[in-house]
Amino acid sequence: MSPRILIVGGGLAGLASAVALTDRGFPCTLLESRPRLGGRASSFRDPTSDTEIDNCQHVTLGCCTNFRHFCQTTGLADYFQREPALFFVGPEGKTDRFAADPLPAPLHLVRAFARLSYLSWSDKIALARGLKALARPVSAQDESEPFSEWLRRHHQTEATIQRFWLVVLVSALSESLERISVGHARKVFVDAFLAHRDGWYVDIPSVPLEELYGGRLTNWLTSRGTEIRLQTSVEQIEMADDRASGVRLASHEIVSTDELIVALPFFRVLTVLPSSLKSHPDLAGIEQLEPAPISSIHLWFDRPITELRHAVLVDRVCQWVFNRTAIGAGHRPTAESATTENNLDSAHYYQIVISASHHLAGRSKDDILNDVLIELQAIWPATKQAKLLHSRQVTEHRAVFSPVPGVDSLRPTQQSPVANLQLTGDWTQTGWPATMEGAVRSGYLAASNVLRRLGQNDTVLQSNLPTSLLSRWMFGL
Repeated sequence: MSPRILIVGGGLAGLASAVALTDRGFPCTLLESRPRLGGRASSFRDPTSDTEIDNCQHVTLGCCTNFRHFCQTTGLADYFQREPALFFVGPEGKTDRFAADPLPAPLHLVRAFARLSYLSWSDKIALARGLKALARPVSAQDESEPFSEWLRRHHQTEATIQRFWLVVLVSALSESLERISVGHARKVFVDAFLAHRDGWYVDIPSVPLEELYGGRLTNWLTSRGTEIRLQTSVEQIEMADDRASGVRLASHEIVSTDELIVALPFFRVLTVLPSSLKSHPDLAGIEQLEPAPISSIHLWFDRPITELRHAVLVDRVCQWVFNRTAIGAGHRPTAESATTENNLDSAHYYQIVISASHHLAGRSKDDILNDVLIELQAIWPATKQAKLLHSRQVTEHRAVFSPVPGVDSLRPTQQSPVANLQLTGDWTQTGWPATMEGAVRSGYLAASNVLRRLGQNDTVLQSNLPTSLLSRWMFGL
């Protein structure tokens, strides 16, 4: 008789566990309280434009080996587009193309860094020294201080701090430099820029996330025997003889299980745990995890404001601009469903991302929109002639956990103190910050624990990209 495996939570971590187990012949039952899958990586329908829009633009990097494996296994990889270059728009409006040369890491990006026009040569020399220092193992002193202090201790210039380190890390970790640990900063730069020549590549989904996870992935799972129950809220884990015997739903239904994976966000997981576990020392750090917000501004214009598919903005409130019309060609609303007055059927749709958006709290949407438009007009004058047909602002207030110094000591492993209960989510111990890669890694690790309990020692977690020989020699990676 097949074991009953229950997964609570349909975000990326829960989905990754379901994929890993289903792919190995162990279909599951997945319970999700919301009407859609994907968790924080999901879409919703905007009624004015009559289109599915993502709550925030999600991208993945070449170094995200487990997320790529997840997509390749389920057939989702075909719906991601690799960007051959990044485009950085400096404070004066000049656009710099950032792309790799056909050289081994870390030489592949030397010319790309050298071409950044908004940094002086003294800035670039300081930057090179800073990257070399960051490649070294993190010391106890390093990990006890915020990354802003590390930068000053390593003689980084104000320009490199504001125009390079801040630009990359706020986008990657959604926190200020004063609230980022040195270890998490090192992870971003080593894996993405220094270790392997493919680590920096950006892949962008070409369809709304709902189509990925709510459509294609749902079909992949259900066609292989996994049951998905949406709008099914879990209130409590049921225990019997020191093991998790099932869950009690808000409807008072009891769903029994042999193996339980709880894939809830860190700010909700304690509400479903039995009282005996809430105070367990292995889980005591969960309550101390802090959230960080990400905001996105969705804009529909009557004409294009730039032909770039994306842009990274330097020294601006806006951090990334994604040209969703260019990226998702064929996914605009039809003329029949669009609003005649605004002509949204032919509108040009852009999404602006503002990570670590604490500073927007308390501001009106009109004020925020005005600031965004002023910045876009300063960079692309065509924005001044364009008519704004529609806008939508979305803030995920608890988008990620803050990667503050010492945060990794607060993150529990996937194996809970109860043998048949796994905890998964990007906030658990993964070796990664709060990213789609971190979420999938946690799901794979939880699935591996279940498989071992079922007598299978199959390797689920994928290896990192191999470190180049030159990077090993130069940095000791």
